[in-house]
Amino acid sequence: MPRRKSTLLGREFGKRVRAIIDQMNMPHSKLAEKVGWDQSKMSDMVRGKGGVTELEVVQLLAYCRVTPAEFSSMIELYRETRMNGYLQIPDDGIPDQVRILIEQEVLANAITVWASLLIPGHLQTVDYMRALVEGGTTNDAVDYEEVIKARIERRRLFHHSRKFVFYIAESALRLPVGGPAVMKDQLIHLLGVADRSYVTVRIIPSALGAHAGASGSFLQLRYEKFEPVIFIESKTCCLFLEDKSSLDIYSSVLKLLDAQALDEQESKELIKSILT
Repeated sequence: MPRRKSTLLGREFGKRVRAIIDQMNMPHSKLAEKVGWDQSKMSDMVRGKGGVTELEVVQLLAYCRVTPAEFSSMIELYRETRMNGYLQIPDDGIPDQVRILIEQEVLANAITVWASLLIPGHLQTVDYMRALVEGGTTNDAVDYEEVIKARIERRRLFHHSRKFVFYIAESALRLPVGGPAVMKDQLIHLLGVADRSYVTVRIIPSALGAHAGASGSFLQLRYEKFEPVIFIESKTCCLFLEDKSSLDIYSSVLKLLDAQALDEQESKELIKSILT
């Protein structure tokens, strides 16, 4: 993994390496000395910047005496850090995107969401979340109440130190998830969050017809110290994109959505009109 800027997958790899090192009860500097590395090499790796070869990773894991299963998992993850995107498909078919996404959102200083079908997850009420679970396909291996709890934790992200922009299709506001009472509560909640100074809510009106976001929902994370990341979620997998070509394309989509959306006040008036 050649040295480069910190990437999402590199940070995930570095986090798991730190966990392995912590089990050794040995300072990073001491471990670097034991395996013959410069301390800067160890520091770059655990911060997601790479700078190590696969052979060096093998050397480190061998010294730390990881289990065969953990060894295979870490080598596979290392190899994925060399790719432009990160596609996650867990063995049970249920993505762990909630954990990874929240970890990355905590690091971000700007979060922009395009929601083409549903109210964005950050803005959903608990009843709305439950109605989505009840109305969709489920997996017996998943504790959906735990999933809901994890999604509720995302509300802690709302803070003036972080900027949020939500572009939402008008059709998502009118989709009767959970029935009239649930939707009324959801839209009232949406208006309340939209009044916060660091939150912008813009609606793409249905009357517009074809628009820049017709290809589907996504989320953009921007960081102070890292390159941006695009997150795309489906039922059984999630995709993180960091390559320049993808970032440029999705930035262009957001730029067009910004030009096509109602302004903040018009958006609030539209939401209120649906409520009445």
